[in-house]
This record gives sequence, structure tokens and C-alpha cells, in this order.
Amino acid sequence: MKVLVTGGAGYIGSICVEELLNAGHEVTVFDNLSEGHQSAVDPRALFVKGDIANRKEIGEALAACQAESVMHFGASALVGESVENPSKYFRNNVVNGINLLDAMLECGTRKIIFSSTCATYGNPDRVPMTEDHPQRPLNPYGLSKMMFEQILKWYETAYGIKHMILRYFNAAGCTQKYGEHHRIETHLVPNILLVALGKKPHLDIFGTDYDTPDGTCVRDYIHIVDLAQAHILALKKTGSAIYNLGNGDGYSVKQVLHTARKVTGLEIPAVEKPRRPGDASRLISANHRAIRDLGWVPKHPKIEQIVESAWRWHSQHPNGYPD
Repeated sequence: MKVLVTGGAGYIGSICVEELLNAGHEVTVFDNLSEGHQSAVDPRALFVKGDIANRKEIGEALAACQAESVMHFGASALVGESVENPSKYFRNNVVNGINLLDAMLECGTRKIIFSSTCATYGNPDRVPMTEDHPQRPLNPYGLSKMMFEQILKWYETAYGIKHMILRYFNAAGCTQKYGEHHRIETHLVPNILLVALGKKPHLDIFGTDYDTPDGTCVRDYIHIVDLAQAHILALKKTGSAIYNLGNGDGYSVKQVLHTARKVTGLEIPAVEKPRRPGDASRLISANHRAIRDLGWVPKHPKIEQIVESAWRWHSQHPNGYPD
């Protein structure tokens, strides 16, 4: 299939591009490089530098590659920044998303795989969280993703664009070639490994008094390759659907830190700090729908596998990507 990938120079986008190419698809990456890295783009893909804020640029890219489907990763994704600057998040994640959908209409592209998030759920009423769990986002980032989910449903009703909404839990890990390098790093696994590499003095642990076995937050971590494989399976499906993407299990901050110490053989100092506002005790996915409907089977479910893959890449790329 001919696929246009927005945000394909970013962490998740770049690895999905690699896996799409390995599966035999033709891929065009469309990215403005505000957060992504051109050196993270697989050379087998066609790279187009452009911005979905520019309707003309995205329309030209869709027409040139004759895209049959779009994978949309091009969004702002920092929770704290979204609270400080909600305008950026509603503009990038909602308004610019509408630009993309309208350009798809003009070019005859009628399918989109959307990178959504468990942040649309907010604090859970229950865990594991199924796709029909109430959506009560706690920040503009989560709200912007939920708004675009709703827009997709209306665009299907009115215009026939089919959608696959994939709500991620905590993506982590790397492939042999591509890894995680954010200009502002907020994710636990790379932050732990930055300490191991001597790039940071210690890991901050926010909150040790949660209602969990060791008092630290529990999260559902999914290997980035398993995440990418779910996208490829979703590409094959007809119709529209919503799927959680997680392992259906959880690890605490201290468990992940212990695993990293074991994998690296390093001490990795940590400092315990007070809770951050808005952090839930446990966020764990119910992934049965994706397993049943997509035939998806996570192949790297253990936190050891996830951390080992990330450590291999970060060890070989201690400064991340060069650009």
C-alpha cells in the first residue's frame, strides 16, 4: 500500500516507517522536523519536509505519492507544555489535523490511522481500561487527542473517511537502527538511561506514597516494535475502529529502575520527590480487542526486553541523533 506518514521523523513515527518498509509498503514521510530528526528517516522512504499547518504542502505531498492511507503521528505531545500553552496544542493537534483531513478529501485518500493516547481517559475508574472507559482528559494534550477522535467520527459520517484510532499506553524501547531522542525528554525509560550514560545526575521519582506495591506509579509499557506491528495490522482492516495498545500489565517506576540497573550493570542514582499533580496510581490497558480483531500478539511484553533494546540503542548513540 502507498502510505503517507505525518511525523515520520519522530520516535514512534520513524520506527513505524521502518516496519512499514520491511512489510513491503511504499512510504512517504511528511515532517516539519520541529521535533523529529531527518537522520531518523529510513532511507528507503521518500522524505518531504512540510507542515500540516500548510494545506497546500500536505495536499501536494498526498497527491504526489498517491497515498491510499495516512498514518498520522504529527502532533505535539508534552503534557506539561500543553497546560502552559494550550493554544499550541489545539492548533497543532486539532486545527492542523483538520487541514490534513481536508487535504485527504481533495486527494481521494479515504483511510487514516491515528496516533491517539490513553491520556484521553484521565484518571481511571477501573483498571485495566477498556476502549469504552469514560474519557475525561486532565490536560489540553489529552483533550486535543479526544477532540480529534470525535472529528474523525464525524468525517466518516459526512465524507466516508475510515479511521483506526490507536490509543497508546507507554511506548518504549528501540530497534537496531532507530531509537528515542526527544529535545525535551519526559519518558521514564530514556530518562533512566540518560542517567546511566552520565547525561543526567540522577533520576527524579515523583511520589512514593501511591496505592501500589512499592508506592510508585504503575504504567503499562509497550515495546515500540509491537506498537508498530499493530499499526501495520490496522492498515489491513476495513471499516473504522478504536484499539488500546498496551501489554495489559504494569510495572512501577521502581521496577523499571531496578530493571535498568540490572541491564546496564550501573548504580543509576535516584532522588525521591513529592507527587506531581494529575498522576494516576495505575494506568493499565485492556488489549483484548486489538488481540481479537487485529490478530495482534505483542512479542516483547517483558520490561527486561524493552529496557535491553533501549539500552543497546542509547549506548551506541549516547548523544541521540546528530540533527
